Amino acid sequence: MIRIILVDDHAVVRTGYRRLLDAEPGLLVVGEAARADEANAMVVRMVADVALVDLSLKGSSGIEAIRGMLARRPGLKILVLSMHEDIGHVTQALRNGAHGYLTKHCEPSEVIDGIRRIAEGKRVFSPEIAQLLIAEDTGGERAFNDLTPREFDVLRMFVHGISSVAIADSMQLSPKTILNYLTAIRQKLDVDNDFKLLHLAVRHGLMATV
Repeated sequence: MIRIILVDDHAVVRTGYRRLLDAEPGLLVVGEAARADEANAMVVRMVADVALVDLSLKGSSGIEAIRGMLARRPGLKILVLSMHEDIGHVTQALRNGAHGYLTKHCEPSEVIDGIRRIAEGKRVFSPEIAQLLIAEDTGGERAFNDLTPREFDVLRMFVHGISSVAIADSMQLSPKTILNYLTAIRQKLDVDNDFKLLHLAVRHGLMATV
């Protein structure tokens, strides 16, 4: 069962999401919040797997809610569902820990599928958001030709949200070895943080691979 928290400042919208999601097998809405402080308090007192977060909240922002919830429950997966489609909101959400970003133009089926994928540790973006990330990327035309096959496999799993421990387990290596691989990958691709690494992966279509 995927347990979901809804964070949106419109009660009517939350009610609609709750009815949609609770009707789906394997999904259960366990709480609702209209403000960042409400969301932060909620994750302390109840267990949730995914938070569906709008970026416009009463007296606060969804960015504050994302940062606060993850500080209190680091394992929580955050899926933004927002009317904001500009690169500023997108990059701020991702930099503060969001695992995916959908716009409110998407179909209900896309929201449901996004929640399931986020819960599995994958990244999720609306097509228009992926295009924004591609346009914003400053990593040049460097592809992945310099990576060894093992490095490429590590990168592919990492950008899909798989932890270094899980990667190590699947490849029968130590977590330290995986971290060393990731350091080498960043150096070869000339990026100095995971956010830029994600941009580069989106640009070159790596996010579409399984």
